[in-house]
Amino acid sequence: MTSKIKVNLDYLLLLRGMSLTELSETVDISMANLSILKRGKAKAVRFSTLIKLCEALDCQPGDLLALES
Repeated sequence: MTSKIKVNLDYLLLLRGMSLTELSETVDISMANLSILKRGKAKAVRFSTLIKLCEALDCQPGDLLALES
């Protein structure tokens, strides 16, 4: 059985009333990289990136990432 990491970025953006463009400007991460993350296509996420996202979205890492089996 293979597990997968699910990225809840769409859901958190919706809850915060924030667009991907606004998030990109806030955390200074390119739209292309955020889009890759949002689609679940990222192979890795730096802790510094995770911290920026959590601060901007006022969430914990577990709110943003979930293990999906």
